[in-house]
Amino acid sequence: MKRWLCFLSLLASTAAGAPVNLNAVRAAAAYSASSGGTSFLAVQNGQALLEQSAGEPRKIYSGTKAFWGLAALAADDDGLLSLDEHVADTIPSWKADPRKARVTIRQLLDFSCGLDPVFHLHNNDPGDRDSIAIRAPLVANPGSAFIYGPGALQVFHAILKQKLHGESPTHYLERRVLHRLGLGSQRYLADSAGNPLLAAGWLLSARQWAKLGEVALNGGAPIVSASSMSQCWRGSGVNPAFSLGWWNNRRAPGGREFDIESMLVPKWQRQSWGGTVLCRNAPSDVVACIGSGYQRLYVIPSQNLVVVRHGSGSRFSDARFLSLLAGK
Repeated sequence: MKRWLCFLSLLASTAAGAPVNLNAVRAAAAYSASSGGTSFLAVQNGQALLEQSAGEPRKIYSGTKAFWGLAALAADDDGLLSLDEHVADTIPSWKADPRKARVTIRQLLDFSCGLDPVFHLHNNDPGDRDSIAIRAPLVANPGSAFIYGPGALQVFHAILKQKLHGESPTHYLERRVLHRLGLGSQRYLADSAGNPLLAAGWLLSARQWAKLGEVALNGGAPIVSASSMSQCWRGSGVNPAFSLGWWNNRRAPGGREFDIESMLVPKWQRQSWGGTVLCRNAPSDVVACIGSGYQRLYVIPSQNLVVVRHGSGSRFSDARFLSLLAGK
């Protein structure tokens, strides 16, 4: 096993967050490494407790989504749009479809809009992603199903592009979100029309990804207001555990633990999201960004704790990891 670097003693726990058991952190880190973990970082009160290969950029896959969710919240705070306005107010072609006419921007971002997932938009150059997504059919009534895929986010990109009146969405993202976090341009995987892939694609080190966790701990600062950031923890009617790129644990200690990545593999009609929790043994305020291959960013506000792990794709359990982190 690679050498682990411990930077603080048990005295690292402060009044700013509930005490952290460093033996529990070490146990969680060891489990991560034994399950294909390639990097690890635990930060409390802005100081590293334990890290391994935390400076090496790695793919975060769907962890990308939460950054665009922050851009959407920033656009709402800036008065550019409202998450509860109808998509058809900006995309006129959606007015002709009675079901599409009911879809809101929030439903796009929560994947509850009913739009076909259009998975081939993940390809390097599928054509004009935005146009393809706009033309995609609704395969379920708005608000009736959780359908996770790139299509809905590309429609949001088309909306944001129009709302910005000349500034590109990527420039807005960088100016309004990334630069405030000390981050620069990212790996956008633009198509032939110049549209980035919003659903995935970024490469971030554990230290870089942890900056997003600090935003969650700080109630959205320095990006958005606390009331805006709180919308990420509510979930939707069809999946109370997901919103705006974040998964939540608010039904713990009850709820139903399972492998979220495995649940996303079958077609949406065979998925079941009732009672979803990340871990029954973990605090109910845990929230997480989840990327394919078990890339994870966890935030535990009650402990002022941010934990990042990158994975190689080997099987990994959120419930097991978070139980260990909780000392259970």
